Amino acid sequence: MSDKLHVTVVGAGLAGSECAWQLAKRGIKVTLVEMKPEKMTPAHHSPDFAELVCSNSFRSDELSNAVGLLKEELRRLDSLIMRCADENKVPAGGALAVDRVAYARAVTEAIKSNENIDLVFAEASEIPEGEVVIATGPLSSDAIADKIAALCPDSDLHFYDAAAPIVMYDTIDMESAWFGSRYDKGTADYINCPMTKEEYLAFWKELISAEEAAVHGFDDSGVFEGCMPVEVMARRGEETLRYGPLKPVGLVDPKTGKEAYAVVQLRKDNSEGSLYNIVGFQTHLKFPEQKRVFSMIPALKNAEYARYGVMHRNTYLNSPGLLDRYYRLIADTRISFAGQMTGVEGYVESTASGCLVGIETARRLLGLAPANFPQETAIGALANYISGGSVSGNFQPMNVNFGIITPLGYRVKGKRNKNAEISARGLKIIDEMIKEGL
Repeated sequence: MSDKLHVTVVGAGLAGSECAWQLAKRGIKVTLVEMKPEKMTPAHHSPDFAELVCSNSFRSDELSNAVGLLKEELRRLDSLIMRCADENKVPAGGALAVDRVAYARAVTEAIKSNENIDLVFAEASEIPEGEVVIATGPLSSDAIADKIAALCPDSDLHFYDAAAPIVMYDTIDMESAWFGSRYDKGTADYINCPMTKEEYLAFWKELISAEEAAVHGFDDSGVFEGCMPVEVMARRGEETLRYGPLKPVGLVDPKTGKEAYAVVQLRKDNSEGSLYNIVGFQTHLKFPEQKRVFSMIPALKNAEYARYGVMHRNTYLNSPGLLDRYYRLIADTRISFAGQMTGVEGYVESTASGCLVGIETARRLLGLAPANFPQETAIGALANYISGGSVSGNFQPMNVNFGIITPLGYRVKGKRNKNAEISARGLKIIDEMIKEGL
């Protein structure tokens, strides 16, 4: 094997798996190092690759939404993660949600059967020699995290992430709930659990005072907004949840013909429909407290939990000034990073970073010019953001959004129309790049 056409990828999460796939399909030999199942983190439950540790949703599939654009860009670039997600989706209205077990199994089987990918199941305690992509994620083991910190002195940043509980469908009181989607949009994929004002206020008072599990060094101010624990959100004010995950707008209870005071939504978590997660209920309450407080939601009064919510530490790099637009370490360009550790936030964004790193690394090793994804594309805009191109003030993890994508430069009436036109422009650029041999 030529060292010049070989890359070691450390970590087989979404970013690492996608990166390995993009490298391998371009003829680059890959050694993929993964510590599972030899060593697991508190947030991981499966030995499979690309495990989803929080929600099972990849969020909106609509092109008027930035993450919808990002997903479509990835599909056109033959993303393994997107292919496996699409093949194992479960109904979720206008969103893409998956059977997390079947999806991860599909990714794992595709990686294992690829002749250009060799697997090593062991904890990486050193930065490998040669070309390497570090995709160990926000839950990196202490051994590799220490080596990363030595490479990146400013990387000692962190936030905390939380996963929502999953309940068993046959224990949900459907007499107190109904199937439906907001504004009756799409198919009736969510279980809606209404609450009266009195029920909501009683629930809210117990939630804000419920006992939390100890998380070393936890500070509410360090929680990333996109994964805010429900109890932390509730402490912001009595009405906060009703403008967030318990928003009743567009959800008319067929029993009353009216909107309830607050509505908790449950989303299917597997293809069989036997498991549902409580949307927006990421939490770090103690398990008995989750059972006690969430049982105050009428439809969940007798619910049994397949998994309680958990809290775990996520770390990320102070990427601007450390990484370039190719996610390479500026101080040592043989080393690239991919995934949430870079400051992209979310499943699809992590996948996109791995996709870009795989494509750009392969092109460089093959003697080809960089692809240079422009900021008019969602993939390029994310790379520009993490490398400091559109960061002002303190760097924080970021979901993809139209605010970091280059504006159209002309006026379009209506936000949805404008966003759809931005998406059309981005996809046209991707198609042209593919035609040119990407």
